Amino acid sequence: MTERTLLDLLVIGGGINGAGIARDAAGRGLSVVLCEQDDLASHTSSASTKLIHGGLRYLEYNEFGLVRKALMERETLMRAAPQIIRPLRFVMPHVPNLRPAWLIRLGLVLYDHLAKRELLPGSRGIDMRRHPAGAPLVASIRRGFVYSDGWVDDARLVVLNAIDANERGAEILTRTKLVSAERVGREWHARLALADGTTRVVRARAIANAAGPWVGDVLHGALGRDARHSVRLVKGSHIVVPRLFEHDHAYIFQNPDKRIVFAIPYERDFTLIGTTDVEYTADPAKVSIDRDETRYLCDSINRYFTRKIAPADVRWTYSGVRPLLEDEHADNPSAVTRDYKLELDDGDGAPLLSVFGGKITTFRKLAEEAADLLCGALGRDARAWTAGVPLPGGDIANAAFDAFAAGFSERHPWLPAALARRYAHAYGTRAARVIGGAASLAGLGAEIAPGLYEAELRYLRDAEWATRADDVLWRRSKLGLHVEPGTLDAVTAAVDAWFAGTPAGVPAPAPAPTLTPTSTPATHG
Repeated sequence: MTERTLLDLLVIGGGINGAGIARDAAGRGLSVVLCEQDDLASHTSSASTKLIHGGLRYLEYNEFGLVRKALMERETLMRAAPQIIRPLRFVMPHVPNLRPAWLIRLGLVLYDHLAKRELLPGSRGIDMRRHPAGAPLVASIRRGFVYSDGWVDDARLVVLNAIDANERGAEILTRTKLVSAERVGREWHARLALADGTTRVVRARAIANAAGPWVGDVLHGALGRDARHSVRLVKGSHIVVPRLFEHDHAYIFQNPDKRIVFAIPYERDFTLIGTTDVEYTADPAKVSIDRDETRYLCDSINRYFTRKIAPADVRWTYSGVRPLLEDEHADNPSAVTRDYKLELDDGDGAPLLSVFGGKITTFRKLAEEAADLLCGALGRDARAWTAGVPLPGGDIANAAFDAFAAGFSERHPWLPAALARRYAHAYGTRAARVIGGAASLAGLGAEIAPGLYEAELRYLRDAEWATRADDVLWRRSKLGLHVEPGTLDAVTAAVDAWFAGTPAGVPAPAPAPTLTPTSTPATHG
């Protein structure tokens, strides 16, 4: 689009809400440009606990509407992208002095019935002395409960929404920052700073401000506007440690401070533990875990597992800033609502929609409501459409991922089993596009980093806006977590060199300290 082109919508922010709004609006026939100051999902949207869930603990705060809305979305999203969203069973050990068993059972019954379930089994009580989930736990835990929610590759969810938006006509501009925007007549004139140092002016009938932690900064700074709502910034940090248990269930642990902590099977060899809730006032782009958070998460786990962990066991950390809708009645960050508000400023006929709050599970519904408001303000009669429509690569028959993955491996027997499984999980039915016409590993090109071949890098560059190593190793995949200790810098340099046009192999590993949280990117999810 040229500077003379008047488009319908400029979306600010390439996190899950911005990508979801761009997808929905483009699918309704609106001309859309999305700008993101960094990479897609480079901040909050890749730093979640990676759950598609109703939020069992929010029932204690009487957030029944939010929980029901999120529960209704679980299976919708599982059907839309079964390659990156899967059912997950959660085990809650019972600690009598924290919450009575009858209260937990009542909450789980309510959780089971607030929304229709077809893919997910219901909750039940279990005897920890007989259930496999009881084996790693301390002997004093004899009773527990199990219920269902979902797991998601959060960063890939953002990318898939952006791909779909792009294929429906939206232009996606990463590493592009909104400098300023002003209303001129019945349209917005927005000045964007592009990655190459140039400036571009975009004319748009409407703007959607989905900048997450920066929503207020964008409003007061680039847009020069005030708002009725605001966000409260809360830091959530996670740690990743070597695998603590062998079964495929996750745990939800109650703490004496009434917070909960999850322990989730992660990337085959690890356990993901989180999250914290800490008030945050600094730059969201520079967020990282601190010692107190690391110790808190370790202590939370050590109350329950026989195998104890310490900060020295942590292989990787990541942190994100959640832009929660400001709630003047909630002093505790854990009690702040995870719901959202959409604020429409339709002054002078050039609409401005701002997104406050939200959670990854409800992004599709948020985007749908945002597109409804924008279409109404623009006088466009275009109906909602995303419910029941798969995301790219998610058109898997009956959402049966295991059957699809087995078929993919059978069709490409030359692929190592682990690589075939990773391709199927990351790309779904589009995995065939990644390997192209290759009939052997050699056909995938050079192995730029362990398990990362040129064919995949080309696909990520050409179809998913990846431009550097971090985009690939920590967002489009988690390959950075699997490299040999001491070789991360070399692997990163090799991938960056490939993107720069001078691909190089990874040097032989040199003696180096074991990978620690301080030597890994703290903000990457």
